[in-house]
Amino acid sequence: MFFRAILGILIPLVFAAVAWADELKINPNHPDQYTVVKGDTLWDISGKFLQHPWEWPQLWHNNPQIKDPHWIYPGDTLYFSYVNGVPRLSFSQDGNDEKLLPRVRESEIDQAIRMIPSDAIVQFLNSPKVVTAEELQHAPYVIGFVGEHLIAGAGDGVYVRAIENPSGLGYTIYRAGKAYVSPVTKEILGYEAQYIADTTLQEPGDPATLLINKSDMEIQRGDRLMPTSEGELALNYFPRPPKHQVVGSIIQVKGGVSQIGQHDVVVIDKGTADGLEVGHTLDVYRKGHVIVDRYQSQEAVAVKMPDELAGVLMVFRPFERVSYALVMQATAAMHTLDRVQTP
Repeated sequence: MFFRAILGILIPLVFAAVAWADELKINPNHPDQYTVVKGDTLWDISGKFLQHPWEWPQLWHNNPQIKDPHWIYPGDTLYFSYVNGVPRLSFSQDGNDEKLLPRVRESEIDQAIRMIPSDAIVQFLNSPKVVTAEELQHAPYVIGFVGEHLIAGAGDGVYVRAIENPSGLGYTIYRAGKAYVSPVTKEILGYEAQYIADTTLQEPGDPATLLINKSDMEIQRGDRLMPTSEGELALNYFPRPPKHQVVGSIIQVKGGVSQIGQHDVVVIDKGTADGLEVGHTLDVYRKGHVIVDRYQSQEAVAVKMPDELAGVLMVFRPFERVSYALVMQATAAMHTLDRVQTP
């Protein structure tokens, strides 16, 4: 029932994305047909037929006999064709030749092909989060442990200053992490709040008493608490470029890798204050390297090569001044400080 509810949200948004496609750009190497296999995503499949995968809904829209494509499943075959000069897709389900007659199918909804590999971002949907210095400074904090423990973990109690008028019973313990710094202005854009534990309020007050339900590491005095947020869904959006021009940089890559590739999660120095929303896609340009020219004159001259298009990323969790983004497509290795911009 849960996934059927999400499906009801996703389909209207998919068709709303039609407005973003002014003119379809077909992949010149597209196949005439493609059979979906387990592990495919809609973004990957779209890239087989289109230069800009976010134009996928327009390709479906061009087939008036397909009113509601629903989800695509492993075993379905997609057929590419031109009708009166207009490109369009049709499909058959599990080898059925009735390509233009979509029907309700009996199948588990979790077997359907998703737009993106959600397992690549699920751990970043709630934690860590990005907060301001003011949010950290004014957040309640751990001052001691029930039972005079030196440290605390799951099953232990903590004393917190101060939760006198709680907004709920669930609180998450965070620890202040590294600062995100603008590579241009050098100002601090926010701080990463590292997830430590989940707690339940037992007794409000100053200090308040909370019980630790689950912890990733030992709790320390001074760790900050914030109300536990509801889980954020990664299924209720469709990738699309922003309407306005956005230019920024990759300032961090998650996972401890040095070179950035497909399905890596990165942090960019633009957020909701810059108009970014969940689902916005940006092109990534790798910085051109510098070559020393010794041929023109006796003095060596440093010549910077042009920046090169290296991939596409999609914002999945924007904060005020930074955003978490997933690399959807990579044609070359990317690095921190590479440029991101509206396609």
